[in-house]
This record gives sequence, structure tokens and C-alpha cells, in this order.
Amino acid sequence: MQQSRQDIRSHVRTLRQKLTPQFQQSAAEQLVKQCVTSQAFIDSQHIALYLSNDGELDTAPLIQALWLQGKSLYLPVLHPFAKGQLLFLHYTPQSTMVDNCFGIAEPKLDQRAIIPAQQLDLICTPLVAFDSQCQRLGMGGGYYDRTLSRWFATGVGAKPLGLAHDCQRVDNIPIEPWDIPLPQIITPTHIWQR
Repeated sequence: MQQSRQDIRSHVRTLRQKLTPQFQQSAAEQLVKQCVTSQAFIDSQHIALYLSNDGELDTAPLIQALWLQGKSLYLPVLHPFAKGQLLFLHYTPQSTMVDNCFGIAEPKLDQRAIIPAQQLDLICTPLVAFDSQCQRLGMGGGYYDRTLSRWFATGVGAKPLGLAHDCQRVDNIPIEPWDIPLPQIITPTHIWQR
């Protein structure tokens, strides 16, 4: 019998939260090696990432490595007026950070730092679970599905890419009509292609 989306979210989040700090650090270091040698990152200058939360694979070492390579990085910010939408703001070591309504740090809103999503080269998405077909299951808010819908419909704009722990892979994600599959998901030990 197929697990419900909420059961999968609950199970995988529990697995992820049980990972030790040492395991998390090692996985983050392995992720850097995977990403900086992948063609998607090599070919991209303007990259949207996210700050890890709730046991997600730590993106801080990857952010540092990409800054050292001279890449321009951006973080998602909850749109203050368009409910369920994301903005992407330029992110530097000097960025002023604030916590959003979910308690996740994001750059303080500044119109001068916004980049339209279609001008990004790569959008790295968080996810709760994924399958070998690169179907992504998020937290359920639909923020990234809405953000990626234009790319999915046209193939134009920023390429999406998922980042996850290996333990977040499940046999099958129950798909809904609004779900946007990813062309690629990178874990510390594997690169999954759609």
C-alpha cells in the first residue's frame, strides 16, 4: 500500500533529525565535492541556495565554497504581499538577516537586492523526500512548485536542482498535478538524473 505524502514527510523528517552533528558535517563536506565538480554548478554564475533548517543537509559549506569561486548567491525570501510566492535576494557575508514567519533566516527585504527568478542560472531547492525519478516532496507549502512552474512549462529560465541527504530517498512519491519534478537531485554520494 502506498504511503501518504504526510506519512512520508513525517518519516523522512524523523530520519533526518536523528542524524548526528558529525554525520551532518561529513555529509555537508561530501556535498561540496559533488556540487563543485557537477556541470550544473560549473556552468552557473547566479545560484539560488537556501539556509538549512529542520535537519536538512547543511548548505553553509557549499555557500562558502561557491563564494570562494566568485559565484553570486541568492536566498529565497517569502514575498511580503503575494502569499505563497518567493523572491530571491542577493546574499553576501554582509547581508543583514531576519527570521521569517517559519523561523528561517532570510536576507532583510531590500528591493535593490532582488533578482527575478528567470535571471538566475540555477535554483537549488530543499526537499523532504525524493524518489529515483527525481520527484520532489517538499514541506507542503508549494513555494518552490509555484516558483518553478514557469520553468517546467517552458524550459526557459533557471534550472532547478534538489539537494538532499541520501536517507531522504524513498521508493515512490505520490504525485499531485501541481508537483514539479526536478531534472537533477544531488546527495552526498549520488547524482540522480531525471
